[in-house]
Amino acid sequence: MDKIIENLIKKEIKRQNETLDLVASENYVSKDVLNALGSVFTNKYAEGYPGHRYYAGNKYADELENLVKVRALKLFGLNKQSVRSQKSKVIGQWSVNVQPYSGSPANLAVYLALVPLGEKIMGMSLDMGGHLTHGHKVSITGKLWRQISYGVNKKTEMLDYDEILKITKKEKPRLIVVGFTAYSRIINFQKFRKIADAVNAILMVDMSHFAGLVAGGVYPSPFPYADVVTTTTHKTLRGPRAALIFSKSIVKNQLSKVSIATAIDRAVFPGLQGGPHLNQIAAVAVALKEANQTKFKKYAAQIIKNAKVLSEELKKLGWRIVSGGTDTHLFLINVSQKNLNGALASDLLESVGIIVNKNAIPYDTRPPVSPSGIRLGVPALTTRGMREKEMKIIASLINEVLLNKAPISKIKKSVKNLCQKFPIL
Repeated sequence: MDKIIENLIKKEIKRQNETLDLVASENYVSKDVLNALGSVFTNKYAEGYPGHRYYAGNKYADELENLVKVRALKLFGLNKQSVRSQKSKVIGQWSVNVQPYSGSPANLAVYLALVPLGEKIMGMSLDMGGHLTHGHKVSITGKLWRQISYGVNKKTEMLDYDEILKITKKEKPRLIVVGFTAYSRIINFQKFRKIADAVNAILMVDMSHFAGLVAGGVYPSPFPYADVVTTTTHKTLRGPRAALIFSKSIVKNQLSKVSIATAIDRAVFPGLQGGPHLNQIAAVAVALKEANQTKFKKYAAQIIKNAKVLSEELKKLGWRIVSGGTDTHLFLINVSQKNLNGALASDLLESVGIIVNKNAIPYDTRPPVSPSGIRLGVPALTTRGMREKEMKIIASLINEVLLNKAPISKIKKSVKNLCQKFPIL
């Protein structure tokens, strides 16, 4: 093996083992997922879809892709009686495309398929907890389409559905995106369905952050209300970095005579991508199977318990938690009230082996490079086996670092000792 790369891999393994990862969008995959990701499927080019490839030799690629589709639909309780032909003809209400390379192109594919260029898409503002690909101006999604943004109530820091309805009726977007990267409360999908219906808009849910919580039964499912659901597979779902697009296969697309599912398939390939990454898809298959086991449901439940305990402990120590707490795997802390900014807080924590990310808080008055908050998430810590007891310890360590209440060397030792009790591999 390339010695330089081998050395970097060893260093990264050591770093991951010796740090506490509280980045909400990160997790640790199983050895089985890693093995699939590094398999010989990486050698095969499979441009097209099962039964309709542009290269020969795709017998097992077809079997693999069809298997992942079945597992994805099964995991979220969709199309329990549905079957697929060898040519992957959809029979049932929901379809799923498993080829997107990651979440951003998955979202882009949906817009490309369903919204005319220059038309309006409505999404949560980035500085309120949304994602770049929900129409932000610096993203291609905000350059090809017009974003109509919604946010949270300034007082409660939670979604104000009445206000969102008013914006929707005024702007009449073609598509409404629901989802977050930094919002700690449960979304009411039924209310968003009514909002979308008020202007005959397509309702799309980006559940990238909470897909694993939905699979584990600890977060409401968006499927009874959404027309399209996208998700990455590497956050709470604990798989490789890839994405899935679920869509209603019997609902006609407003722009053409084909179904939403068919339009999205055409947008993914040949619209945006070439050959799918079969090694990624194989790893997704493994992750989906793991997520459909009883122990994964226990894992998802523990994520919620850990997040609540960590946020409550920090609140007791005097830190202001945005919206007052969390119902999910993540939450934001306003560090500006302690004469800090998010960038400085993140650097201080990393210096002792605690990894977080700087993050804007709702109605932030500070610039994005040094915002008022930090975002904390517990999926990775929970994967390591940490529970409520460890969350209390970590809250204390965070407080000590940020308020300079103990020597850095002492805190670093405490972090390392905690990590050694819960190895990742």
